[in-house]
Amino acid sequence: MKLRQLDTSAADFEAGFARLKHWSAETDAEIESRVAEIIAAVRERGDAAVLDYTARFDGLRAARVAELEIGAAELHAAFESLEPARRNALAAAAQRVRSYHERQLEACGRSWQYRDADGSLLGQKVTPLDRVGIYVPGGKAAYPSSVLMNAIPARVAGVGEIVMVVPTPVRGDDGPQRNPLVLAAAHVAGVQRVFTIGGAQAVAALAWGTATIPQVDKITGPGNAYVAAAKRRVFGQVGIDMIAGPSEILVLADGTTPADWVAMDLFSQAEHDELAQSILLSPDAAYIAQVRAAIERLLPAMPRREVILASLEGRGALIRTRSMEEACEIANRIAPEHLEISSADPHRWEPLLRHAGAIFLGAYTSESLGDYCAGPNHVLPTSGTARFSSPLGVYDFVKRSSLIEVSAAGARTLGPIAAELAYGEGLQAHARAAELRFED
Repeated sequence: MKLRQLDTSAADFEAGFARLKHWSAETDAEIESRVAEIIAAVRERGDAAVLDYTARFDGLRAARVAELEIGAAELHAAFESLEPARRNALAAAAQRVRSYHERQLEACGRSWQYRDADGSLLGQKVTPLDRVGIYVPGGKAAYPSSVLMNAIPARVAGVGEIVMVVPTPVRGDDGPQRNPLVLAAAHVAGVQRVFTIGGAQAVAALAWGTATIPQVDKITGPGNAYVAAAKRRVFGQVGIDMIAGPSEILVLADGTTPADWVAMDLFSQAEHDELAQSILLSPDAAYIAQVRAAIERLLPAMPRREVILASLEGRGALIRTRSMEEACEIANRIAPEHLEISSADPHRWEPLLRHAGAIFLGAYTSESLGDYCAGPNHVLPTSGTARFSSPLGVYDFVKRSSLIEVSAAGARTLGPIAAELAYGEGLQAHARAAELRFED
C-alpha cells in the first residue's frame, strides 16, 4: 500500500504537508455550465423542466411532478415496515438528535430584550424560517441519517414546513427504488413533503418554486458536484448551509488505543469517497507502525476496500509528530471535519484544539457514533472551513431581528450623537430626523 508517511522533524515535512492539504472545492467549467443550463431551464419551464431532467438523469418518468411526491401515509407505512430492531434504532437516534438540538435552542435560539436607564427598549427577536428544503443523496447510497440531521433541528427551531427532495434512480428493470429507511426517517423527523427528484434541477426547483414544488427560504444537505454547484448558484435567492467537500477524519493518538480501532476509524471516512481524507497524528513511531499493519491486515475484508484504498493512497497520511502538543498545532492548521482525540486523557488536549467541525473525546468515542446517534449534528464544515464555520444546527433555521424602542428621554440622549455622526457623513436627512425628535 502506498500510504503516505510524514515526520514533522524531517526537512521536507512542510512540502509534503502542503501536498496533503491541497484540495480544490472549485467545480470544473463543464459542470458549472451544465448546472447553469439546468437552473435556467427550471426557472423558465418549472415542472416541465423538472420532469425532463428527472427522466434524463434518473430514468424516472412521470406525466406530472405530483406523481413524484410521496405522501405522509407512505412515509408512515415505510416506518412500520421496518424490522423492529431497525425501527427502534431509528427512533432512538432521532430522539437523541432531537434532545441535543432542543438544548441548543435553549442556549441560542431565544428572543431577549431589556430596557436601559432612560426607558428605551433594546433586544433581539428570534423567529424560525417559514419553509426549508433538505436535499438527501440517493444515487450511490441511501442516507437516512442525513434526513434526521437536517430535518430534526429545523423542526426543533419551529420551521413551518420542511420539503425533502431525494433522487430515486431507476435501476434496470426494477423501477425506482424508494428506500424504506429513508422514508421512515422522514416520517420520524417530521418532514411534511417529499419529492423523488434530485440533482441541480431539484435545487433550482426549491430555490424558485414551480407549479407543484414550493419555493423554500433555505436549502440544506449534501450532494454531488452538480448539487454543490447548484447550491452555490442559488445562494442569494435562498440561503444554504454550506458547500461541502469530501469527508475528513483526523485522529490524534497517544498510542493507548488499540491499533485496530484507529485503523477502522480511518476506514470509516475513507469508505465514503475516493477523495475522502483520513489522517493519523501521533508522536509514537511504534504505534504508527502498528496502525499501518492493522490497516493492511483489515482492509481485504472491507466490502468497500477499493474505495478505501484509493482514498488512503490518494489523500491519507500517517504523521509522526514530536509531541502531542505539536499534533494539536497541526490539527489546528488542518481544521478537520471530524477530530478524534484517541488518548488516555483527552481532556488534557481538547483545550489546545481551536478548529474542528466535531471533536470526539476518548478511545470509546468513534466518529461513527457522531454520524448516527450521539446527538450533535453530523453536517459539518469540511476543507478547512472549520476555521470560520460551524456544524449545522438550530441556529441555521432561525433568523434574528433587532428590536429598538426609544423613549422620549432616549431620543434626547441618542439624538445629538446620531445627528453629529450623520452630519459627519454628509447625510443631512438622517441628522434632521434625529434632531426633530429632541428639539420638541
